[in-house]
Amino acid sequence: MPNTPVNEYLNKTSLGPNQPPDTPPPHPPVTPPQPPAAPPQPPDMAPGDDPKKRVLDTISQLGQTNVPQLDSNIYCLSIIGQVEGHIQLPPQNKTTKYEHIIPQLVAAEQNAKVEGILCILNTVGGDVEAGLAIAEMIASLSKPVVTLVLGGGHSIGVPIAVAGNYSFIAETATMTIHPIRLTGLVIGVPQTFEYLDKMQDRVVSFVARNSKISEQQFRDLMMATGQLTRDIGTNVIGSDAVKYGLIDEVGGLGNALKKLNELIEKKRAEQQVIQQ
Repeated sequence: MPNTPVNEYLNKTSLGPNQPPDTPPPHPPVTPPQPPAAPPQPPDMAPGDDPKKRVLDTISQLGQTNVPQLDSNIYCLSIIGQVEGHIQLPPQNKTTKYEHIIPQLVAAEQNAKVEGILCILNTVGGDVEAGLAIAEMIASLSKPVVTLVLGGGHSIGVPIAVAGNYSFIAETATMTIHPIRLTGLVIGVPQTFEYLDKMQDRVVSFVARNSKISEQQFRDLMMATGQLTRDIGTNVIGSDAVKYGLIDEVGGLGNALKKLNELIEKKRAEQQVIQQ
């Protein structure tokens, strides 16, 4: 009769072919400690970008440590300094290059997330054709545009200021209206005057089409004498610009954003009616 305890012991113990019964099981391999994983980078940070360097650059360029990020349906377009056209201005001049503004307007028009554009101006004017190109593009946008004049919207800044669907001007802001001037070599022939007069007609007609002022009244302000030192023209301040019909309303940033949101809601309602 077989020995029952011995058989039970043999059935419970599993031995390898070359392993003695009393040999302890082998230990699992020891893995060396891994260095801590690098913190995940923000999606807008390129590989190798140093966050400290980014903060220092922001301080030196914008005077603050952090720029607030906000997903908004409003695109802000700023026209600051002098409008630079076909001739590059000196590096000490604060300029707005029209070859930079035009792609921004095209991108804002194509972006479905952008429902309105806020154009902020503080410009002394500049290149006539470049300024008219910006004004024509703003006027031809299919999305609501509100313009806001802060500080000044002088010279060719006037057509840009009136190019939107609605315009505001700060109470202390000014707009200088004066005839077009030519710089550089001018040939004293009748054709030069005709060319200058036709260019001036383009500015006058654009302002009259996009504002409440008449062409004759705008020309009267442009040719007025006695207001500007060593020049002819008119310096219009705040409420006077509204009185003449150049600007729709006196107001600031809050008024401009409120009006722009109203225009956006109105356009949404019109699109819903069309879809129905």
